[in-house]
Amino acid sequence: VQLVESGGGLVQAGGSLRLSCAASGSIFSINAMAWYRQAPGKERELVAAISSGGYTYYADSGEGRFTISRDNAKNTLYLQMSSLKPEDTAMYYCAAGKENLAAIVAEGRCDYWGQGTQVTVSS
Repeated sequence: VQLVESGGGLVQAGGSLRLSCAASGSIFSINAMAWYRQAPGKERELVAAISSGGYTYYADSGEGRFTISRDNAKNTLYLQMSSLKPEDTAMYYCAAGKENLAAIVAEGRCDYWGQGTQVTVSS
């Protein structure tokens, strides 16, 4: 499975961005998917996750501002981000797992990772 992110960039605080992640290859093996982010000097953190059936999970950092969705017909994962803050600046990674949503949320069990897309929010 290959995951390719797009949609990152530079945006002013308060602005919006939509990240996309296109999946290809053995996509039949994918169950839950997620977005992670890693800021310089910080550990990678889960931002949001979604099950194959559309159940979602959000970390506190994105609750109410971010929306995760997936289009299974297009094999694409999305992250709509609004009301962006400078502290949202990070490399954002798409991830996918063979197991269910709980495995990602509770244990971070992802089998596939993208290369990341940079999001920079200026103040």
